[in-house]
Amino acid sequence: MNGSSLRLLLTGDSILQRRLQSRADDGLRPLFDRVRAADVAFTNLEVLANDYRGEPALESGGSHFGAPAWVLDELTDAGFDLFATATNHCLDYSISGLIHSIEAMEARGLSFAGVGRNLEDARRPVYHTHPNGTVAMISCASSFAKGQEASAQRPDLPGRPGLNPLRFETMHEVTQSQLATLREIAGQLGLEQERLQKIRMGFAFPPSDPSVFPLNGMNFRSANQAAVRTTVNSKDVAGIVRWLNEARGLADLVLVSIHAHEQGDSKEIPAEFLPVFAREMIDKGADLVVGHGPHLLRGMEIYKGKPIFYSLGNFIGQNELVPKMPSDAYERFRADPDLTPGQVYQKRTNNDQGGFPSDRRYWESVAPILTYEGNVLKGIELLPVSLGWKESRHRRGRPRLAEGEEARSILDRFATLSRPFGTTIELGGESATVVLA
Repeated sequence: MNGSSLRLLLTGDSILQRRLQSRADDGLRPLFDRVRAADVAFTNLEVLANDYRGEPALESGGSHFGAPAWVLDELTDAGFDLFATATNHCLDYSISGLIHSIEAMEARGLSFAGVGRNLEDARRPVYHTHPNGTVAMISCASSFAKGQEASAQRPDLPGRPGLNPLRFETMHEVTQSQLATLREIAGQLGLEQERLQKIRMGFAFPPSDPSVFPLNGMNFRSANQAAVRTTVNSKDVAGIVRWLNEARGLADLVLVSIHAHEQGDSKEIPAEFLPVFAREMIDKGADLVVGHGPHLLRGMEIYKGKPIFYSLGNFIGQNELVPKMPSDAYERFRADPDLTPGQVYQKRTNNDQGGFPSDRRYWESVAPILTYEGNVLKGIELLPVSLGWKESRHRRGRPRLAEGEEARSILDRFATLSRPFGTTIELGGESATVVLA
């Protein structure tokens, strides 16, 4: 960056369904003026900009997040430059829907990463160049349904379009007596005999660790107390690091984006494998790691002088405004097929008494602005963001700068979430700064 100063703004999930009007709306404009003022601005594109084309998949990310392709124009006009696209919604309309979205982004020349026509494309970083520096971005996801991950190309067959996967293994630790009970149940139900037969037929393999007991797709082992342990898939990490090494030599800053719903003891605590993965990305040369996915804030960490945001929550949250839902969604939510999409969402949340509308945490976020001199991080300012909790359904979900007590509450909660990671945040009224020293 030749000594130039670069300001990088970060946001979480953008679920946009309607015109944003980021310049015309007086309530929204102050925040988006800050987005546009950044040299480079990042968001996670949670919707599929496919014009609802494609075949609605049976397995979606919860809702089928198709969207008009013009949402891309709204987001670029709002100031965004970098789009992470590896999410659990990117195949909501199957492979053809993903291809429509990829083509819409390509036609606009957008800087996006995380999905592709094969695994190599999905893993590949994107480079966004500003006069003050070049930012490379790698986008991956740990939350996705089987078959949504891209596959590798073969000499005789093409790869499968999909997302850049970060798979992980889950081990369920139970006491010795609990494990004995599980073995007994599996034997009496015939599940263990079925598993062994699949191994004999060549359709399955025994665990590499003989102390592990597989049961119906879950792995168990004996321990002093019950716990769920998660570890990243080493093959996926190596595939991501391969391109991280490439990006490190071709950009001033390298950003790794991770879409992860997985949690620890609560939704605000990341699963065990996530801090391990994020720190390894820093060790291998990333300048920052940006997480999103659970739709609420998680804390941040400064690791070796470089920031890790475990989740920036929602930035735009118009998931209740999805205008089209496939028949499978009606069945999933046990909704009368004569209901309109908006009525299905109201049924799903019991008229705002449950789900996202009932919990303020899903309607609050922060937007960090990172200042780099050369490629050295010099400061992090935190902007508190409100999505208008308790406003009418067609108005909430649109971000604006939080003010007054709401701003202080958001920043204080983020500081509290970050404290277990050893991070100190200095509150200053309606903004805050992260202590780097």
